[in-house]
Amino acid sequence: MTNIKEKPDPPKLMDELKSQMDPSFDVMLIPLQLEAEAAFLLYLKTTVDGDKLQNVIIKPFFEMQSAQHYRAYIQSSPDIIEIKSDEKILLELTKGSVLIAVQHQFFLVDVKKVNSSSVQQTLMEPTVYGPQQALSEDILTNLNIIRHRYKEPSLKIEILELKDKTHSDIAIIYDDQTVKPAILKTIRKRIKELDVPLIQSAGELQLYLNGKKFTLFPTLMLTERPDRICYNLDAGKVILMVDGSPHALIAPVVFFDFMVSMEDNYHLFWITSFTLILRYFGLITCLVLPALYVAIISYNPDIFRTELALTVAGSRIGVPYPSFIEVLFMLIFMELLTEASIRLPKAISATATTVGGLILGTAATEAALTSNIMIIIVSAVAISSFVIPINEMSFSIRFCRYILLAFTTFFGTVGFILGFLGILMFLINKESFGEPYLKMYWKSRRSEKGVKSE
Repeated sequence: MTNIKEKPDPPKLMDELKSQMDPSFDVMLIPLQLEAEAAFLLYLKTTVDGDKLQNVIIKPFFEMQSAQHYRAYIQSSPDIIEIKSDEKILLELTKGSVLIAVQHQFFLVDVKKVNSSSVQQTLMEPTVYGPQQALSEDILTNLNIIRHRYKEPSLKIEILELKDKTHSDIAIIYDDQTVKPAILKTIRKRIKELDVPLIQSAGELQLYLNGKKFTLFPTLMLTERPDRICYNLDAGKVILMVDGSPHALIAPVVFFDFMVSMEDNYHLFWITSFTLILRYFGLITCLVLPALYVAIISYNPDIFRTELALTVAGSRIGVPYPSFIEVLFMLIFMELLTEASIRLPKAISATATTVGGLILGTAATEAALTSNIMIIIVSAVAISSFVIPINEMSFSIRFCRYILLAFTTFFGTVGFILGFLGILMFLINKESFGEPYLKMYWKSRRSEKGVKSE
């Protein structure tokens, strides 16, 4: 008769931890036994890398001469995690660690499985001549990309853990030689004071770090480009990354940062200057053109030359309502088309928006619901709003357009001027982590920021 050895009993701590995670189907408590030597593993099958577990944890146990050698081997693992409490063990198990019990000692080793480490192509900020590589959703992969691009010993990376239900890691990245300590201190403080139930992306973190619940202009920049991150590290800014998010946050930022495309760094000086001028022209156009149309048509038509005034008046023959209703109607229609083009699948979004815009625009003109001039203005506004490189600023400018339109509708040309000055004063008084939001760099950026020259 075969002599079957009895299985050893697992340590009491492992039994207690397993009972806390039951009845989850993926909780595994397995013994490793070879003659008189034994060890125990506790992990969640769905979070660990099976191959790594087999090759790094299980296989060496049967190849070692004794449990003492195996314990020394585990202790020297680069992925070992310090055990601080039972709660910490439970949390690490959910992240993909395995708890190992050898000779009455416990070890926590990280063997998590990452399915989101593939690097993506740039989607939000594409360039023709620049790098095409974007970030991934795994924070370690992102840090690896940054380390490969920014090879300075002064590059520092701090990892903090969110207190929400995701317990995600947040990486604070900065260049120790260029960063402003006060800004770094403020960012650390705001992250530690975060008290929200769930944060799953860098965009969501941005909302909570803004400092104010109701804010219109972004005080952090969301980017997916490693090259933009490196340029900003060199400029003394702080980068934040959230595990599971393919974007990074840059702080602090000024208004003019949102008007810079990474393509500007890869072109000749005059080409870059020309595209920058075009971009600011587009910014002004999409902000003021609808309100300016209402101000001139409804309040001060005498600004136009007689021929032009007659042309505009002729195009509005048959339109049954005031100019601001006409502008509002067309702008909202354009916003709906823009939203549809973003939300619809790529295969049909272009067709749907083009057909919708052409057919409805033509039908609205023929039905005398709007004038031909208005169609031209709305088209110019739509095109110019897309030249702003960063989408968040584009959304803010789109919103400000309606504020300016409301001022103009109620107070005419004076309201238009007051509304524009109000937006300007709001930006002048705004700050991003202590830095003036509308700061203009008269000197070079490095000298303005007080960056030490080497």
